[in-house]
Order: sequence, then structure tokens, then C-alpha cells
Amino acid sequence: MLAVRNISRTFNQGKTGFQNISFSIQKGEIIGIIGTSGCGKSTLLRVLSGLDSNFKGSLDLDLAAIGMVFQEPRLMPWLDVVDNISFGIHYPEQKQKVTELLQLVGLVGFEKHFPKDLSGGMAQRTAIARSLITEPSILLLDEPFSALDAFTKMQLQDLLLSIWKRRNTTMILVTHDIDEALYLCDRILILRGQPGELYSQISISSEKPLSRSHPDLALKKAEILQLLDVSKT
Repeated sequence: MLAVRNISRTFNQGKTGFQNISFSIQKGEIIGIIGTSGCGKSTLLRVLSGLDSNFKGSLDLDLAAIGMVFQEPRLMPWLDVVDNISFGIHYPEQKQKVTELLQLVGLVGFEKHFPKDLSGGMAQRTAIARSLITEPSILLLDEPFSALDAFTKMQLQDLLLSIWKRRNTTMILVTHDIDEALYLCDRILILRGQPGELYSQISISSEKPLSRSHPDLALKKAEILQLLDVSKT
């Protein structure tokens, strides 16, 4: 699905966001990217999304097959839920697809609501549906639940897993939340340093969905905390 070979991103001021990062992703994997502040996680995701093309290295990916979910829903305030989901496509020809997505993300009955009438969780459900309207091969998520309360965050984490189970969608998730990464992902990439480098990879061998209190996750969390070694960053 994706092959990244020795990519680096240096900005005009000479500051390097990340350097010499290489990894690959198989179809249907959910990959997490976590790391210390300033190590280039979101910059890396922007490169993978095609929003930033000023990088060095090789990126083997069809950018036309990318869907993106941001930290904020970024909905058009003058459009209702249906029109936000179908923004950029010819809706009459895609009506059935929009209906299926409304069911998939749990927004049936809210089709005519405007963003001001939606809770934070419902707004992000709309954003997720919008990202899926083009049937992307890879879904990129940049801390999509960081602004939500804990209960809503867990609901949307389970929503992502239900989407993955039904569609086998490949996903790359940037998050600061280690528990979230462990619950959702098959593999976690650990970035460290400034500029950021790929320090380690953690595989989650247990089959999803796991109980949030599964002992394997506690062991993996301890391992990740040791790898991040925040006291030295």
C-alpha cells in the first residue's frame, strides 16, 4: 500500500522536521505514529497526504487514493451534514453512497443539521464520513480525537474499528495518546528527537478489538514509555 524510503523534510530556515525515515504498510493495517513533541509527526503526515511536497527521499503512494481527517472537523458552516459529506462530488449520482456513510458513522436522522447544531463528536463523525466518500485506499488521521472528552473519544475509536472491520481500510494515525494507539493499531512507529527519526516499531500481535484493560496493552505501554524516555527529550 505504501513504501517510504529515507524521506526527510527540511524547512527554509534550515530547521529539519524529520530525517531518514523508512517504513512500509500492508493493506488493511492500522499504523500509529507517536513521539515526543516537535519530532515531526504531523509534518510526516502532511508529506504522506501530499499537502507538503518539499521533501527528500522516495514515497511510493497514489495520492489520489488518500483520505484525510484533521484535528478539527473543518466543516463548511453553511452546509448541512449531507452537503458536508458530499462536498466536492456530484451528489445526485452519489446519494446511495452518502446514505451508506450516514449509517456507517451513526448520523442517520441528522442529515439536515448544520455544524453549529452538532456536538464535537457528531462533527467529527461527519468529517470521517466526508473523508470516506471517495473510497480512499489509505485514511490518514492527524490526532482526530484530541479535542474530545474521554467518553466521546472512546466511542469514535470504536467507530474507526468498525469502519476498518467492514471496509478493511488501511489507516495511519498520528496521536499523542499511547492508550489510543495501542487500542487501535496493529503497529506503532516511535519517533524521537529534533529532527525526528524513526527510533523503534512496536507490533500489537493480539487480534482487535482488545479489551482496553487487556494485560498485553499495559506491557506494551510500559515498553513505549521506556522507548520514548521523555526525561531525556
